[in-house]
Amino acid sequence: MSDSEESLDGGRAYDPDADHAFPDEKLNEVLPALLEDEEIVTLLEAQNVNAVTRKGYNDHGPKHIEIVLNRALRLYDLLKDGGCEFNGAAEQGLDEADEAVIIALAAQLHDIGHIVHRDNHAYYSIPLASDVLDRFLPQFYDLADAVRIKGEALHAILCHHREEDPLTLEAGVIRVADALDMERGRSRIPYEKGGRGINTLSSRAIRNVTLKRGDEAAVLVEIEMVNAAGVYQVDNLLKAKLQGSGLEDHVRIVAVNTKSEDRLVERIEL
Repeated sequence: MSDSEESLDGGRAYDPDADHAFPDEKLNEVLPALLEDEEIVTLLEAQNVNAVTRKGYNDHGPKHIEIVLNRALRLYDLLKDGGCEFNGAAEQGLDEADEAVIIALAAQLHDIGHIVHRDNHAYYSIPLASDVLDRFLPQFYDLADAVRIKGEALHAILCHHREEDPLTLEAGVIRVADALDMERGRSRIPYEKGGRGINTLSSRAIRNVTLKRGDEAAVLVEIEMVNAAGVYQVDNLLKAKLQGSGLEDHVRIVAVNTKSEDRLVERIEL
C-alpha cells in the first residue's frame, strides 16, 4: 500500500483496487456478495433493536459492522505488511487468500446474535452464522473448503468477546477490530436518547482512531481523546481485547488527550 493510500482517511475503507500486502483476488470475489446478501443485510439492521432500542447500548448495527469490517481488513493488511504469519487458514490446509475471506465473514456476522439477546450474544451468533454460511459459501468453495472456512469464521465470531481466547490470528484480528470502533459517532443514538452510561460517555470522548504502519510493532493505533473519559475505551475495552488476542506483540497503541483544558490524562501508551 502506498503512502498516499495509507494517509487517505486513515485507511478507513477497504479499497479492492488498491495494492495490498496479501493476495486479495478471493476476497474481492466474495466481498460484493457478502455486502449485498439480503438475509445478512436484514440481520444487521434487526440486530440493533435489542442493543440500542431496548437496552440503550451503543450501536451494533450496520454502521458498527461496516467499521469493524474495514478496520479488520486494514489491521490484517498492516500485519501482513509487517511480516506476521497467520495460522487459521494455513492449519486447515486452506490458501493464504482465504485468510482475508475468513476475516471478512467473521467481521460481517460477529454480532448477529444480538437479534436474540444482547447478553451472551456471541454464543447466539454461532448457530445463526452457521446457517448463513451453509447457504452462502457454496457459491465460492467446494464442500470441503466451505466446511473449513465456516469453522474458522465461527471460531473468530465466538472469540470476539473476552470469554473465549482466540486460537488463530484471524480471530485475534476480529477481536481487536471490534474494540477499534470507539469513536464518538458510535454513541450518537443512545446519547440522543438520553443515555449517559460509561460506554456512551467514554465513546463520546474519542474523536479519531487511525491505524498506521508502526516502527516498534507492525501496527500503530493512534487515538485522539478530547477528555479523560476516553480512558475507559482505551484501557478497559481496547487493551482488554488486545490481551489474549495473539496480537499483543504486533500492535502498539498510543492515545493522546488533545483538549488543552483537560489534562487529567494526557497520554496512554500500550
